[in-house]
Amino acid sequence: MPATTQIATPDGVSIAAYDFGGSGRPVLLIHGYSQSYMCWGKQFEGSLPGRFRLAAMDLRGHGASDKPTDAGSYEDGKRWADDVAAVIERLGLERPVLVGWSFGGRVLCDYVRHRGQDGISGLVYVGAATNMNRAHAGPGRASIPNMFSDDLATNIEGTRGFLRACTAEPMPAHDYEVALAYNMVVPAAVRRVMMARQVDNDDVLKSIRVPTLVIHGEGDTIRLPESGRHIASLVPGAQGAFYPGVGHSPFYEAPERFDADLAAFV
Repeated sequence: MPATTQIATPDGVSIAAYDFGGSGRPVLLIHGYSQSYMCWGKQFEGSLPGRFRLAAMDLRGHGASDKPTDAGSYEDGKRWADDVAAVIERLGLERPVLVGWSFGGRVLCDYVRHRGQDGISGLVYVGAATNMNRAHAGPGRASIPNMFSDDLATNIEGTRGFLRACTAEPMPAHDYEVALAYNMVVPAAVRRVMMARQVDNDDVLKSIRVPTLVIHGEGDTIRLPESGRHIASLVPGAQGAFYPGVGHSPFYEAPERFDADLAAFV
C-alpha cells in the first residue's frame, strides 16, 4: 500500500498524493478526466516499483482530493501547475519524470508553461489531449455530455458509456465496476467546467527541451491517434510509441509493453 498524503495547494485545495517508495528516479503518474490514481493499478503491481520511485496523485476534483465546484478552480492553468508542483515538493521528488494520461496531457503542459522545465527530467504523454482540435476527438466521446448531467441516471449512463470507450476490448467485470465507482466520485459540476476550459498548447509543445515520450493506442476512439502524432511532431526530439489494437488506456490494455517502454525511457 502507498503512503498517502494530503497536500495543501496555494489556493487552499487539498490534493491526495500517493508514494509507493523506491530508490530510483521518481516517476509521477497523473491520471485523466474523471479518473483517479487507481487507474494506474497495473503499474503499481508490475515491474516498475522498486526500480523507480513511483508516485501518483488525484487531480483536484477527483478521487480523495478536494472537489470545489466553482469554475474558477479549474479554469486557470496555473492552479493545475501549482498542484503538481506542490506534490513534487511535499514528496521530495527530485527532478521526476511526469506521466500524463488524456486530460493529464493538458496538466503536463500547464506545468511546463507556469513552472518551467528545470525541475523535471522528462515528460510522457499517454493518449493525451493538449488542445481543443476537433479533428483529434473521436466517436468514443459521445457519452461525455451525459456525464455533465445533474440527473443521476443520465450521469451514470454517460459514465458507463465513457468507460466502455476507454478500452478497445471490454474490461473484466471487476475492473469495470471499480473504475465506475471512482469515476462517479467526480461531481457533474467538476466535469462540466473541466471540459469547458479552452486550451491551445502548441506553443508549449514546441518549447519543450526535456526528453519526451508519446504513447498512444492506434485503436483510441476518445482521443484519436492523430493527437499523439501531433504532439510528437511538435516536441523537438520526441519519441513515439503507437500500440496496434489498443484503445485509450495503453497502460491498462498493454501493461507489460507500457511498463517496458516507460522503464526504457526513464
